[in-house]
Amino acid sequence: MRETIALVCFLLSACHLPAATLHIGPGQPYPNLAAAAAVAQPGDTLLLHAATYPGGLFIPNLKGMPNQWITIKNAPGATVIFQGGTNAIQFTDPAYVHIIGLTFQQQTGNGLNVDDGGTYATPAHHLIFERCTFRDMAATGNNDLLKLSGVDHFEVLDCLFQNGAAGGSGIDMVGCHFGKIIGNRFENMGSNAIQCKGGSEQVRIERNFFKNCGQRTLNIGGSTGLAFFRPDTARFEAARVQVFSNVFVGSQAPVAYVGAVEVDVAHNTLYRPERWAIRILQETVDTNRFLPCGHNSFRNNIVVLSNANTTAINIGPNTAPQTFTFSNNLWFHADNPNWAGPNTPVAEPNRVLNQNPLLQDPANENFIIPPTSPAAGRGVPLSDPKLDFLKRLFAIPPSIGAVEANPVSSVDWDDTSTTEERLFIFPNPAPDGLFRLVLPEKAGLAFPLSVIITDLSGRIVAEQTLAEAAMAVRAGFLPRGVYVVRVGPFAARVALFF
Repeated sequence: MRETIALVCFLLSACHLPAATLHIGPGQPYPNLAAAAAVAQPGDTLLLHAATYPGGLFIPNLKGMPNQWITIKNAPGATVIFQGGTNAIQFTDPAYVHIIGLTFQQQTGNGLNVDDGGTYATPAHHLIFERCTFRDMAATGNNDLLKLSGVDHFEVLDCLFQNGAAGGSGIDMVGCHFGKIIGNRFENMGSNAIQCKGGSEQVRIERNFFKNCGQRTLNIGGSTGLAFFRPDTARFEAARVQVFSNVFVGSQAPVAYVGAVEVDVAHNTLYRPERWAIRILQETVDTNRFLPCGHNSFRNNIVVLSNANTTAINIGPNTAPQTFTFSNNLWFHADNPNWAGPNTPVAEPNRVLNQNPLLQDPANENFIIPPTSPAAGRGVPLSDPKLDFLKRLFAIPPSIGAVEANPVSSVDWDDTSTTEERLFIFPNPAPDGLFRLVLPEKAGLAFPLSVIITDLSGRIVAEQTLAEAAMAVRAGFLPRGVYVVRVGPFAARVALFF
């Protein structure tokens, strides 16, 4: 019946199918995800029931629409595992797809592979991966838990990445743009936790926890074959990447700038790296095309070193370290009270040198600092980030490190990072005034509902009607700024930038 309606709609080109829930699994109408995806329409939910499903799926051209996303998720309370296969799933040219609550494990190629079909003329775009688990690669080479190639406008939220391949990454991005990687945990990676290269740009890496993540926890840049750059005119491996409010434990080097430009690393805590705190490198060398690694910043970070660290910063050839900005970092050598300080390539104003930041309990992953810490209130005020590792507002002036010693608790800021308990807004910021609004899954509200948008003073500036749990909201008529969106008992902030 659904296929007949779809044919009639195609012939008439003037109707929309009602959203449907496609049940997948043993005893369900669809035996596997590929079968359901083949008939899925914009707005549908592909609901996977409890089972361990074989990997090796290929799903091309799965496309929702701006106000009718396709959701792939586990049934309430169900454990859904995709096990084995070269890739668990390879999505080619997907758009407007939201994946929630799935586990991918023991693949031999990449855990989950998303690509643009080999041409950046039609990138994969508008994808959300939320509360998923990527773990236990059954490979030792350059194999990644989540592989993204030519993906624009994406978010990775509250996911677990665990036990990656010895030569691979947790998330590997080649030519990806306008992304957010927020609130995830990475543990026991091989080469990297996150690699961002091949012309990748405007990716925000915020409030993640990294533990023992290989050679370079963040490989911001790298070395990419010229045929794989997206776009093919890019003059950098990575640009305008933001690394905010993260905690790093171990790894040879937590932060590596590699052929990267205009990267901002601020308000992070780097705890006992194995060899260096920072690397400044250039692996793709062609002065006629590529910019040298430079014009990057490292500000308001806590760095705790140990006897394993003989040099805080490793600087390679063909780079421009003299263009870097270092400011207001706390550098503490836990095993050398007479340490002279890091070898920063430029002068660092307001450095806090070899004073114990008084981290509360790093052995149990507690990186809170007290108001008496030498890092408290010693940071330079920045417009971004606003939230610390614990999702609390930074004070003004802020503390150094990932955790604010004197958080601002009088302002209720909901960053809408998950849909389980709060209002979800994507993208946020909304660069064109169009964003998707999704109510919490267990809201239990009756529709229609009023959507009220106010400015920060509480003045109502717009009202719309919400007909279902997810819809697109158009607010491009409002001036740029931050607004509060209210639906029933839920509220969240959205930033509009044009």
